[in-house]
Amino acid sequence: MSTEDKPEPCRSGNTCPTAASVWLVMMKAHRSLQALMEQSIASLGIGVSDFMILEALLHKGAMKISQLGEKVLLANASMTAAIDRLEQRGLVERQSGETDRRVRTVQLTGCGRHLIEQLYAKHERDIDVLMQPLQPAEREELRSSLKKLGLAAQEALQGAGRTER
Repeated sequence: MSTEDKPEPCRSGNTCPTAASVWLVMMKAHRSLQALMEQSIASLGIGVSDFMILEALLHKGAMKISQLGEKVLLANASMTAAIDRLEQRGLVERQSGETDRRVRTVQLTGCGRHLIEQLYAKHERDIDVLMQPLQPAEREELRSSLKKLGLAAQEALQGAGRTER
C-alpha cells in the first residue's frame, strides 16, 4: 500500500471515519432523537404536527396556510385538517386578507399563545437535558458542522435541479 492509499489520520490519531459511517451514525442519532422528541411532545397532550404548527406561529407570527405548511413540512390536505382541529380547540384563527379575501392567514389566539408558550418551555427543557452530554464547544461544533452539511446538500440539490432542465 502506497502512502497515497492510506487513510488520513484524524486529530485524535485514529483513522478518520468514512463519509458513509458518518452518515449512518447521523441517521441513527436522528431517528433516536426524533423518537425521543416525539415522545416528549406526546407527553404534553398534543400531536407533533399540531405542536409544530403552534411553534411556528409562536416564533414566526401569522402566516398563510401554504407558508405554514412549508415551514412544518405538511401537505395542504394535512395542513387543512390540522388547522381545522386547532381552530376547533380555540388555539388558532383564520383571517381573510384585507386586499384579497381568498388569501387566508392563520394566527394564534390568546389561548393558543398561552398554551404553546407553556408547551415550548417544557420542550426546550427536555432538549436541554438531552444535550447535557455535550460541552458548549461540542454543541457549537456540531451545530456548525450540521449547518455546513445542510447548506452543501441544498447547493447540490439546486445544482441537480439546474442540470435536469
